[in-house]
Amino acid sequence: MSAPVEPAPPVQITPTLLRGWPLPGGGSSKNDRGSVLVVGGARKTPGAALLAGVAALRSGAGRLTLAVAESTAVQLAVGFPESGVVGLPETSHGSVKGSAAALLTDEVGAADAILVGPGLDDKDETLALLRGLLSSGRSASPRGPAIILDAYALGCLPDLADELAPWAGRLILTPNATEGGILLGRDLKDLQRDAQKMAETYQAVVSCQGVIAEPGGDLWTITTGHSGLGTSGSGDVLAGAIAGLRARGTTDTQATCWGSHLHAAAGDRLASRLGGLGYLARELCDELPALMVELSS
Repeated sequence: MSAPVEPAPPVQITPTLLRGWPLPGGGSSKNDRGSVLVVGGARKTPGAALLAGVAALRSGAGRLTLAVAESTAVQLAVGFPESGVVGLPETSHGSVKGSAAALLTDEVGAADAILVGPGLDDKDETLALLRGLLSSGRSASPRGPAIILDAYALGCLPDLADELAPWAGRLILTPNATEGGILLGRDLKDLQRDAQKMAETYQAVVSCQGVIAEPGGDLWTITTGHSGLGTSGSGDVLAGAIAGLRARGTTDTQATCWGSHLHAAAGDRLASRLGGLGYLARELCDELPALMVELSS
């Protein structure tokens, strides 16, 4: 019996590395920077979709649409005038219905990056929603929109492991440690090996707790970040930033590495200014544009 293959040591994501891996330029109009669709926002948690959307625009995406429970749509449209908003049918408890996928054909067709999960709160409905979105993607080319899954959408993924072919080569996962355990069916033990296992199992680029893995064995790790990032909504900001960068025309891996670094570096900056604990996820978004400028100089 052969010994298991040792993974290659991870590449450290530093400002120097990112300056040598520049993001696409801004183009001449918002259409040149891509369009993001965020699907989430149940009645109890519309703020998760809002945070992800703000992060997507702050990371440079040109256009944004939020698809959320219909009872929250008007409020989000008024509170976030930079975004288009689509109201989706919901259950009596305010969860987005799985049947909503059939109503998103036009939005899916117009998107460069689709983020599913922030603010969804019903596993069965989310599973049906993902199945509907998978069905709509069966005829899409491998160059179709990137799919980023977060929160409840990740918890449904093991049930879809044999159905992911339509999203092959354009899937990004952003699990925390708990969600990573669900994806693997066990507690995480060795973060680098486990992130790589997730990447191989789901044929996706994975960002988990500062480790980025892609199918084939390549690993990266961020070199910044503060414990204050463990605050409500922080993961929504991370997923939104990755979606925004991906919409601009990066690869899945570049968007994930850049987004993970920017999210962590924003936490460091806030910690130095406000203190290690108590800053808000929404404040992370405001740090992203300046950080990108610094990493482009």
